[in-house]
Amino acid sequence: MICDDEPLSATTGNDGTRNDATSSGEDVILVTGSSGLVGQALQHVLRTTSDNRFGAKPGEKWVFTSSRDADLTDASQVHALFSKHRPNCVIHLAAFVGGLFRNMREKAEFYRANSLMNENIIHTAYLFKHFVQVKKLVSCLSTCIFPDDTTYPINETMIHSGPPHESNYGYAFAKRMVDVMNQVYHDQYGCNFTSVIPTNVFGPHDNYNLEDAHVIPGLIHKCYLAKLNNTKFTVMGTGAPLRQFIFSFDLAKLMLWVLREYEMIEPIILSVPESDEITIKSVADLIAAAMNYPLANIQWDTSKPDGQYKKTASNSKLKGYLPDFKFTPFDEALKYSVDWFIENYDKARK
Repeated sequence: MICDDEPLSATTGNDGTRNDATSSGEDVILVTGSSGLVGQALQHVLRTTSDNRFGAKPGEKWVFTSSRDADLTDASQVHALFSKHRPNCVIHLAAFVGGLFRNMREKAEFYRANSLMNENIIHTAYLFKHFVQVKKLVSCLSTCIFPDDTTYPINETMIHSGPPHESNYGYAFAKRMVDVMNQVYHDQYGCNFTSVIPTNVFGPHDNYNLEDAHVIPGLIHKCYLAKLNNTKFTVMGTGAPLRQFIFSFDLAKLMLWVLREYEMIEPIILSVPESDEITIKSVADLIAAAMNYPLANIQWDTSKPDGQYKKTASNSKLKGYLPDFKFTPFDEALKYSVDWFIENYDKARK
């Protein structure tokens, strides 16, 4: 069952009886940040996939919340959110996010907001561990947490082996501390808290704001406007940096698997193989092709920085668990995402 912040089984009925997982047999799964890219993908997968491993599963009641329901930087509001829904499991997706240039401008804001959210969610999950049996917490990190000066491919053991790239210093360190908190809360209190590290995520319901969007949604919006206005499609940088992109629907399926089956506290990278790494130039070309925009009209503003050149991640740990998992081909997923944006332009976040 999927609920959008409506009364759940984990409340007290008129007859005074408890109707939560301890009496109904259902696990209540609370998702933060559900209005965003990955939260929307989770809802889509749960609605459309019947596979018990990578889709909807009997005995689970999902509660999707957003910033409308609680300010996660406020500990009292987080406590009230947990008290209302009494979750047995939590997927923590909420974050204060933005594109490269906003990360460079607002390092302190990115650090403080994310640190407060993460600390409040983790500590409240601990407080509720015995009260309503919070059995599992899965937080979502990012490959930007890895050291800038490192060897490639990066893997889960390398998170704390050096400082992150200066362009997202505040956000990256705030996210790194989730791994530290997971470890210490496990060591001292026995909490089953873990995290996932996806590579660059894209798909429907992304943030397409031209000031702080990530690379694919930003390029989709720019190309759309260039075609609409019959102007040049200008892309910042040289187009040389390499990235691994994961389709949001694939990530959602893998997060369901992590919630149900992955039992380690140490984080796991959720990524396509290294061989699927692609340049930003190739991404721009594919977006233009998907929109029937002439490739000759793409221009590169090389006065703007490229950001980190590469963040190649190993998915060998994931493949060890799920050797047969099939990722959606990049060009197919990108075309789907472009078509969604065009069809939903008026209501897309921008």
